[in-house]
Amino acid sequence: MILGNAFVEEDAAIALPVLAVKRGAPDSPTGGYAPGNVDCPSNRPIIRSASALSANETAWLSLRRNKTIAPMTSFLTRAKISGFNASEYISRIANDPAALPNIGIAISGGGYRAMLNGAGFIAAADSRTENSTNAGGIGGLLQSATYLSGLSGGAWLVGSLYANNFSTVTTLRDGSPGSSVWQFENSILKGPESSGLSIANTADYYNILEADVGSKADAGYETSITDYWGRALSFQLVNASSGGPAYSFSSTALDESFLTGESPFPVLVADARAPGTTIISLNSTVYEFNPFELGSWDPTTYGFAPLRYIGSSFSGGFIPLNVTCVRGFDQVGFVMGTSSSLFNQFLLQINSTDIPDKLNHALTSTLERIGSNENDVSLFKPNPFFGYNNNTNENAQSTQLTLVDGGEDGQNIPLSPLIQPFRAVDVIFAVDSSADTAFFWPNGTSLVATYRRSLNITLENGTAFPAIPDQNTFVNLGLNKRPSFFGCDASNLTGEAPLIVYVPNAPYTIYSNFSTFKPDYNNTERNLMIQNGYDVATMGNGTVDSEWLTCVGCALLSRSFTKTGTEVPAACITCFDRYCWNGTVNSTLPISYEPEAIGGYLLTLVVTTLYSSILYFI
Repeated sequence: MILGNAFVEEDAAIALPVLAVKRGAPDSPTGGYAPGNVDCPSNRPIIRSASALSANETAWLSLRRNKTIAPMTSFLTRAKISGFNASEYISRIANDPAALPNIGIAISGGGYRAMLNGAGFIAAADSRTENSTNAGGIGGLLQSATYLSGLSGGAWLVGSLYANNFSTVTTLRDGSPGSSVWQFENSILKGPESSGLSIANTADYYNILEADVGSKADAGYETSITDYWGRALSFQLVNASSGGPAYSFSSTALDESFLTGESPFPVLVADARAPGTTIISLNSTVYEFNPFELGSWDPTTYGFAPLRYIGSSFSGGFIPLNVTCVRGFDQVGFVMGTSSSLFNQFLLQINSTDIPDKLNHALTSTLERIGSNENDVSLFKPNPFFGYNNNTNENAQSTQLTLVDGGEDGQNIPLSPLIQPFRAVDVIFAVDSSADTAFFWPNGTSLVATYRRSLNITLENGTAFPAIPDQNTFVNLGLNKRPSFFGCDASNLTGEAPLIVYVPNAPYTIYSNFSTFKPDYNNTERNLMIQNGYDVATMGNGTVDSEWLTCVGCALLSRSFTKTGTEVPAACITCFDRYCWNGTVNSTLPISYEPEAIGGYLLTLVVTTLYSSILYFI
């Protein structure tokens, strides 16, 4: 069950190579990386209160929820829940948005490890992936989902999918002639090998980075290391010449698959750093980027700015009448880089003798200007929330909004956007590739952080989250080695919390615990990591648990059963007994967590993988 060109078997889970397609037209008014002035639309952009969903999201939801009905019906029919007629049930509730299962998928941070493991999950959940709807497969889950969130490495995955016309994982994995998309054998420090994207050599690559970021500075905008980092990321993640410097994240809303509701609603997450501080805590304000807006549901900022115009000079929620609007500030690489700004240190590792003097000087000057303590920040200046919600917004009197990697507050799974009451998500698949343990495996730390934050009455703002045990319990009970459900009994919850299906990184086809800061992956490693994520998502295509697809179906329906007063089928009761955390706690300090391979798939590459992991960690 190995995917990729290096390993091919009859029942391969992933399709053979297809050509990557380029996404729609760039949206920057300057035609490049720098933002540019434009005439404001007749309805001038404003900051809106976070007291409801945006009108745009609400209108889009009416399209998307309808588009999920057919794939959800197909998925649940394949789940074969004994004694339950999936088609009849979904048909009966199809016109009731509250009863129709509302599904979210959240992809954690963790560098390329998280991106590739998450890619495996998405490939498994995508009905467009060859064989994903065969026995044991969970294909169609993605088509049934309403929301897809990403953070840091997970943001690279989500951002790349949408920056390339909601391409499939296999399309991006296999690339196309002359493309450097998803080619990770050359680290970001080196740049792509391909001459097909106008990159002759590493020096040429560095010159492009310097020139693009310089153009933004020349246009009068503050820059940070994140600008360089985001531009470098784009060469690997956006299938366009020079990484698509003119592509914006808000232009996702113009893509046909999104406009028609054929793809889920993408959300990327970042944290705010309060003025004059360098510490990010669990109390930090969480911001989200979606195709329409940048903003926060937290009762601090409690507002959203139209993403397409965030480079404009807002004051008190408005753009003064004598001020022009700005577009192009939300360049797609800059947004992905903001959610993963912790990785700015990749660029800071460059030996000054290996890069052109101009770029070395530019990086040094940037650090001197913003300070070495700011090397992990992304600067949004002008601050769209300047003068907005002055009594609660800690950045209201700052001319710049400083955002950092979305996992720096400990919430390394981007759950915050998906637990907002207005979105009414019923079930969240939380794909966790965090490096919580000494050997870089997850242990539930991210879920614990989100649960604890939900108990903070000054921040929870109506959000509810199921009870989560401590990290030692996760390890001692094996909750971090296989999927686990949290919040199964809705009657025991305070508030309408979603069911959490926790899907932790675990070894199937490869020991997938590479260091977060491993800077390059050859094609074999990349393909095996994606395959491993696929196997984690499907429990080895059902070979570890032949009823896993049934149990996923039961998870989708759990909240709907409660809302409609439907008796839970016996098959689902069996699944919940198997996968739901039952409240047992074992907080004894565990021995070092070093999981054995699951399902007998592990390949000989394991030795190389472990050795590489240790080297990169050191």
